[in-house]
Amino acid sequence: MPMPTDRAYTSDHEWVLSGESSMRIGITDYAADALGDVVFLDLPEVGATVTAGEVCGEIESTKTVSDLVAPVSGRVVAVNAAAMADPAVVNQDPHGQGWLLEVEADGAAVELLDALAYQALVE
Repeated sequence: MPMPTDRAYTSDHEWVLSGESSMRIGITDYAADALGDVVFLDLPEVGATVTAGEVCGEIESTKTVSDLVAPVSGRVVAVNAAAMADPAVVNQDPHGQGWLLEVEADGAAVELLDALAYQALVE
């Protein structure tokens, strides 16, 4: 599946979409497929601070529990309540309605890849 080109990616299989004042974060289709059916999300609360490269949550599937690693540092300004209520949306639409959180970034970030570089990584 081609990766959306409007966002950046991490080697840990998260994506980052820059907005006007915040960055939306989710996991890639590749990660969602590898995890299997997502059944539970443990995400930071609004107002929490996340640090680039550090664990900020967990994604539980029928296969495993996987860490969510923050691709950017900053303050969490939104959490996807719809995904928390129905984690299956992460599998159904990981690049759209299955986003996980929004962060008001402070400038620090892990190394981010463009869509072509990420596609090459996972092929």
